[in-house]
Amino acid sequence: MSLEWDTPLFQQAQTQLERALVTAGVSDFVAERLRNPERAVMFTLPVRMDDGTIRSFPAYRVQHSSVLGPTKGGIRYDLGVSLGECAALAMWMTWKCALLRLPYGGAKGGVRCDARAHSQAELSRITRRFASDLAPFIGPKQDIPAPDMATNEQTMAWIMDTYSMGKGYAVPEIVTGKPVSIGGSVFRHEATGAGVVMVIERACGRLGWELATQRCVVQGFGNVGGIAATELYDKRATVVGVSDISGGLHDPNGLDIPALHAHVAANGSLEGYDRARRISNEELLALECDILVLAAREDQVTGENAGSLRCKLVVEGANGPTSPAADAILAERGIPILPDVLTNAGGVTVSYFEWVQDLSRFFWDRDEIRNRLAEKLGDAFDRVWELAEERSTTLRDAALIAGIREVAAALEARGIYP
Repeated sequence: MSLEWDTPLFQQAQTQLERALVTAGVSDFVAERLRNPERAVMFTLPVRMDDGTIRSFPAYRVQHSSVLGPTKGGIRYDLGVSLGECAALAMWMTWKCALLRLPYGGAKGGVRCDARAHSQAELSRITRRFASDLAPFIGPKQDIPAPDMATNEQTMAWIMDTYSMGKGYAVPEIVTGKPVSIGGSVFRHEATGAGVVMVIERACGRLGWELATQRCVVQGFGNVGGIAATELYDKRATVVGVSDISGGLHDPNGLDIPALHAHVAANGSLEGYDRARRISNEELLALECDILVLAAREDQVTGENAGSLRCKLVVEGANGPTSPAADAILAERGIPILPDVLTNAGGVTVSYFEWVQDLSRFFWDRDEIRNRLAEKLGDAFDRVWELAEERSTTLRDAALIAGIREVAAALEARGIYP
């Protein structure tokens, strides 16, 4: 492993890659090319704060593979952002795009900051400086950012505007996940969470389960977990536990998800909600349930706590929430995992739809997008499930093998230049 990327998350991504390479059947040339990103850029962003002082923020953008097309991936604002974290997430995005057969490679970037500690004006200046420095390295046919942790439609609007000002004309296709008023796609905001439940439904069908009879726990109540909880609730599954940064809530008879959303809208988090039992995050993960949705952040189920899970199916709505040690423990316990590169791919899939719409300046309605998303996720799920059965392997390994093979075919066809 190159020392530049040597972080626990990148080690996790490489461990998964090396495990999949054993059975993927690709050449040594392909394997070596996929182990490290193609390009990484680092910045120090000087930004004027509201009080007139100047602060510097480290920022990164990593592009893992461009063999299938422009790179694609989110931008996050978090105190944990590092070069290695971005490299791991970019690698996972490569497999995700290839698995869904999208004409993209993987990228990821971010600024090391606490978004909650800054005003909107400060966030605007951080974003615009980042976008200005990034401009030579991104483009509609080069690298297309999207929202991620602590970024949103407004962040993408600032990036789109900054890039467009440099070009002298509007370039909506430079980012996805932006407001509909400037070329964003309907259903993009809901896509990741809704896609998680589409994959859960498909898995229930294969397992012979009825989704409406399942008891579910959702870790995370933000853009992914909150929408996944709503989709589960609307499909009459019983959501018995949820959590966010303020802690968890449990009701064995089922939580009122619309009431929880109303509380969050009024108060900013689940804190103070008094119609369910307050529990810790550790207690939430150990609740007895059928389906556990991990939609918070990476490294939540580890070798230390995997033995305490009391679910029948783990669903990865976040990126990298299950460590390799936990994978082994859950496999031994017979608990399947719906892996992140498949399960949370709804966001990048609808981002692809948004990019296509922007390029053509022709827009689709919500039903068409939802139907197209279900078709793409269903096709990918079926290929992964069938490969897992054929190879007697885990769903994660099957998903990675399928994605790696797509990239490998393109690498073998294109070769190395010069």
